[in-house]
Amino acid sequence: MSTASELKARVCAEIERHAAEITGLCDDIMRHPETGYRETRTSALVAERFTAMGLTPRTGLARTGVKARLRGRAPGPTAAILGELDSLLIPDHPYADPVTGAAHACGHNAQIASMIGAGLGLRAVIGELDGDVVLFAVPAEECIEVGWRMSLRDNGEIHQTTGKAELIRAGHFDDVDLAMLTHTGVAAPPIAFGMRGNGSLVKRVRFHGRAAHAGAMPWAGISSYKAATVAIAAVDAHREFFDDSDAVRVHHLITHSGDSVSAIPARTELEMMIRARTVEAMRDASERVDRALRGGALAMGADVEITTAVSYLPFRDDEPLTEVTAANARQLLGADAVGRIPEITGGSTDMGDLGTVMPVVHPLAASGCATPFHGNAYYTADPVAAAVVPAKVMACTVVDLLADGAAAARAVIERSGPKLGRAEFAGLHDSLSSSEYFRGGLLDRAES
Repeated sequence: MSTASELKARVCAEIERHAAEITGLCDDIMRHPETGYRETRTSALVAERFTAMGLTPRTGLARTGVKARLRGRAPGPTAAILGELDSLLIPDHPYADPVTGAAHACGHNAQIASMIGAGLGLRAVIGELDGDVVLFAVPAEECIEVGWRMSLRDNGEIHQTTGKAELIRAGHFDDVDLAMLTHTGVAAPPIAFGMRGNGSLVKRVRFHGRAAHAGAMPWAGISSYKAATVAIAAVDAHREFFDDSDAVRVHHLITHSGDSVSAIPARTELEMMIRARTVEAMRDASERVDRALRGGALAMGADVEITTAVSYLPFRDDEPLTEVTAANARQLLGADAVGRIPEITGGSTDMGDLGTVMPVVHPLAASGCATPFHGNAYYTADPVAAAVVPAKVMACTVVDLLADGAAAARAVIERSGPKLGRAEFAGLHDSLSSSEYFRGGLLDRAES
């Protein structure tokens, strides 16, 4: 029987043998970006790679997710290695799709490559591990195109705005016990741990007024746009009253503001995102925003329709799983190469949703690019650092977790503490979601 160290040496050698394939896949996906729930080419590519590895992929999970299983020698815990399929929308990015404006400005292309790379390494030793490994390409991590995703919810095609929550709700993580994913970071250090992310809610807001000639009879109209601007000002008035420790952020876009400049706008639409560090702070901020939206409608006599959904739950690495993963990073790269992420971060990830139902770890690996995430110059400039190195770290972590009767995996699960079941998870999401139609009064008066 091989020792864990011997297994890890074989895993790393196999990943290194496939390094050109891994970096090539990273580059290919970067040059063919697709946004969430639309990742058809990327998911087909992943399914092809799984099939070439001798696996039987399950496709079409939460529209575009792809899942395959490496079976160990004996029953035991299942560890999942994830990669996110989707991109952002940044039309002026150098690798943007010229038609859709999609661009991999957050490094998800490297995640898919590192997931495949880890699978290639683990395939060589899976027969000596006690438990299974799931390779899972997951959709729609970025919460963008909110209006379109809300329309999918309206039609019953999805229930959640982001992919991991949709997969959890559908039961596609029921056969997984713990999970890992490596995101790209900035230029250095090679890998860092301790990420924390805010939870967030999204709102689709529709103000309804009455059109009239803007020059000849403006008094006959009810301006949905003015109602929206009053509401936005009211939201801004709340900003100084948020508790600093809650790290609240409120963003909005006006996605429609009328059909003609010569007419009073009858319909104005917004997309909003509310981020906060805790579920309680998410609820409080959402209620404040809803009051502001109603206030804008009431001020102008317009109506407002508010639909709220969860985009992400708050995220924090599970320390027991972080310890195992960071130890492998130090062993592979040296202690000086492993950093710690500052705790205060304003971003969000749906790994927070997954972390409510199982232990997770989400380190950041170097991208070779020092420009900010989600910017028009961010990309995976160093695919070895962004994909090959994380593949080795995650694969070696899985070896430690599932070798010798999977004692380490069982210890991580126990030490990580209680998690939610699928029904409890769905209930939490539903408790944060709502739909409301508020009448400002003048439209009703006119109709009567």
